[in-house]
Amino acid sequence: MAENEKTVNSEGRGLLLLSSSPHIASPTRTGRLMGNMLTALAPVSIFGVALFGLPALLTVLVSVASAMLGEALFRLATRQDIRAADLSAAVTGLLLGLTLPPSTPLWMTALGAVFAVVVAKEFFGGLGANVFNPALIGRAFMLMSFPAAMTTWRRPPGGFALSLDPGLGAASIVDGVSGVTPLNIVKLGGSVADLGRDLAASGASGDSYWSTIRTLFIGNHAGSLGESSIFLILAACLFLLVTRTIDWRAPLTMTVTAFLASLALGYDPLFGILSGGLLFGAVFMATDYVTAPLTGKGKLIFGFGAGLITILIRKWGSYPEGVTFGILIMNALTPFLNKLLPRKYGYVPKKKPAIPPASGREAAKGASNG
Repeated sequence: MAENEKTVNSEGRGLLLLSSSPHIASPTRTGRLMGNMLTALAPVSIFGVALFGLPALLTVLVSVASAMLGEALFRLATRQDIRAADLSAAVTGLLLGLTLPPSTPLWMTALGAVFAVVVAKEFFGGLGANVFNPALIGRAFMLMSFPAAMTTWRRPPGGFALSLDPGLGAASIVDGVSGVTPLNIVKLGGSVADLGRDLAASGASGDSYWSTIRTLFIGNHAGSLGESSIFLILAACLFLLVTRTIDWRAPLTMTVTAFLASLALGYDPLFGILSGGLLFGAVFMATDYVTAPLTGKGKLIFGFGAGLITILIRKWGSYPEGVTFGILIMNALTPFLNKLLPRKYGYVPKKKPAIPPASGREAAKGASNG
């Protein structure tokens, strides 16, 4: 949704504005929507920084700064207005930073952020014209270019997040200890019980099933910065729904589909939706205005496809996680879904003509016949 621009030049004449479809008139500004997204992401970001420490903070700051600077320099070089005020570059940078391991080298983070805003967004025409989610394109680029760095994880070294779980012990207060994510354990042939034993060995939780699920829900485990706390992601989702910033269809369908697909393929379905970046992607990525379908039915199909592809990649793919590619594949299908299920803007369905009331004689005749 593009913001209102000047429609009258210095001589008072009207200007013809060219922009990508759909053309929707709305008092809601892009900056306000992006501001709501940043507000929702703030608790998730603070939790990740508190959980993983200074490396996480630097990763987030470098990603956001690089995205905003990269967009500004590109638009200056191409003689376009700088649009930092719409906050879209800041959202892209923050989303990318939250999908990265906290140990990612900062120069890689900066390169990925610039790639996300310049190649995935500005090369396609800027805000509103990109085909794929910029943050996910940036992450996919980094995953293909730097697979070792993107799959190197660290156990949480401590912080306020650890105090939320009474089962924690001193064994978890270790700085820079390598670890594997819950999805890695299952991908390597382990079970939820094996994950519980691994978490218990690190002092993150007990070794029972429900203590493992509780740890996944709270977020005290190795993984990307933003995927840790399911509780905060759900709280952010509620805030975005109440403020009408996102639509409920794609996140719900993606989550339910992943739950059912995990059950069908022999995975623990609760583990399937609480582990990895599934809920983070469903709430913050699958709801993108530009790269998701326009219609309600299209959003339902989008969420179904993204959830199914995610679980299929987890089952048979080379990578333990499939959220990035699941959403990107459905981004590619979005134009087809928009054509298959179009929304007619400005069209008002014709109302059926009202049935004229019966005359008094006809009403009396009908009553006598009854």
